[in-house]
Amino acid sequence: MTKAADIGADVVRLGRRAEAMLSELGAISSDPNRLVRLFLTPEHRRAADLVASWMRDAGMTVTEDALGTVRGHWRPELKKRFLTGSHIDTVIDAGKYDGPLGVVAGILAIEEIAARGLDLPFGIDVLAFGDEEGSRFRSTLSSSLACVGKFDRATLSDHDRNGVTLADAIVAYGKRIDEITAAAYDPANVAGFLEVHIEQGPVLEAENLPLGVVTGIIGQTRMRVVVLGAAGHAGTVPMRMRHDALTGASELMLAIERTALDNEADGMVATVGRIEASPGATNVIPGRVGFSLEFRSVNDAKRKAAIEQVKADAQRMALRRKLEVAFESFYETETTACTPVMQDMLENVITTFGHKPMRIPSGAGHDAQVMAGFCPTAMMFVRCRGGISHNPAEFASESDMGLAVIALTDFVEAYASTERS
Repeated sequence: MTKAADIGADVVRLGRRAEAMLSELGAISSDPNRLVRLFLTPEHRRAADLVASWMRDAGMTVTEDALGTVRGHWRPELKKRFLTGSHIDTVIDAGKYDGPLGVVAGILAIEEIAARGLDLPFGIDVLAFGDEEGSRFRSTLSSSLACVGKFDRATLSDHDRNGVTLADAIVAYGKRIDEITAAAYDPANVAGFLEVHIEQGPVLEAENLPLGVVTGIIGQTRMRVVVLGAAGHAGTVPMRMRHDALTGASELMLAIERTALDNEADGMVATVGRIEASPGATNVIPGRVGFSLEFRSVNDAKRKAAIEQVKADAQRMALRRKLEVAFESFYETETTACTPVMQDMLENVITTFGHKPMRIPSGAGHDAQVMAGFCPTAMMFVRCRGGISHNPAEFASESDMGLAVIALTDFVEAYASTERS
């Protein structure tokens, strides 16, 4: 186990290596002016190949499953596996740390474990998932769901903005749909999972802490909302006689905001991220508006109650304005707790460095929430500047990243002792 007085040079060395690797990976993009790396695209292929080369250089054998998850296997002869890693896909106009940091940290930790000559009772798999952001298809987390045997085959018919289905994208990537089932781990052979990830929020920075211990990942509901009115001439239909779908949708969006604010104590947030108004002409009253709606909260019951409140508000608005409104839910996850004993162990490891870490929930979804329903799971947050994420300004310092790699290595060593006992 590493002590605070011994880690200075290692933090610098590992932090610089992490930054260099993330910069190289961050240069792989479909857009020369911004970072865009979507699931099962040529850019995903190039990123996966780069990650695989790093894994081999670290002494791992490499495989890739039917959903494109790159798996680096350290000591593949051992049946029992400890899993770590994160995702390498991005949002549109992304930063380079969200997701890839967890993959790079895992690879560097393997090098540290080998350098220390640790004799562990399990092998380690570093996983580079490809579908965490949901930026290409409306489904998300499909690659980690495949790893736990819960891939939803109904999502194969989901299509991207160009009309390409997930099934077609898998085949074009060189994979076989009938091999998705084989991607699942046997839970009897999995010792646990730990994901390293930037916080994507401002809490750790505000507390001047480099690392945090995640208590759980909040639940989410994502919906499509459609408001129907009547398109008409913008110059001839009096204001009081209009059935304007956009003004009705705007009123509903304010009701959504009000509902989330009323439940702020439960960490509830609501977001309208995409809006489409039709016909979309300057001189035509909008007759149809569709928008995305997402609710998140650490309290599943209150999240669901808030959605029912919004639906009731929508019906009242529609009746008053003579409109129609419909909701379609397409994604739902419950609040997921991280394993308490792993939280304690991770806190103990970080405390030895002279930092008492905070325990905080994650307001963002992660592959860890899928893994938590399958095996003992922990998450470690790394401070990010200004809490900025999903943005080119996203940044984590070399020192914090170096410390995270050491913490991951020490955690694996400590966790191994529990497997032996």
